[in-house]
Amino acid sequence: MVDTATRPAPKAAVILTERAEARIAELMARAPNDAVGVKLSTPRRGCSGLAYSVDYVTEEVKFDEKIETPGGIFYIDGASVLYLVGSTMDWVEDDFSAGFVFENPNAKGACGCGESFMV
Repeated sequence: MVDTATRPAPKAAVILTERAEARIAELMARAPNDAVGVKLSTPRRGCSGLAYSVDYVTEEVKFDEKIETPGGIFYIDGASVLYLVGSTMDWVEDDFSAGFVFENPNAKGACGCGESFMV
């Protein structure tokens, strides 16, 4: 029999930087009324196969990973978790662009424009 009281808490599939958490808080502060959180998924797109997509969600899905951040709930699509385990998600802004940036140890390559990746 396993003593669940001494088992360590599971780690999240994706680590969010403080800047990513702050951006999620900003998004949730101006989210549509029916949004319950922000969700990361990896739809098939681009020349390398998979892309990162962050969108509002209006309901929880049973197998999605749920991460509670100070500014709101962040979900990871259940079908995408295997492609994202061990990744770090950051929010980066400079003079010319702003967006979420991913450091993904599972990515084996990316397309030239950076829109998609392969595992």
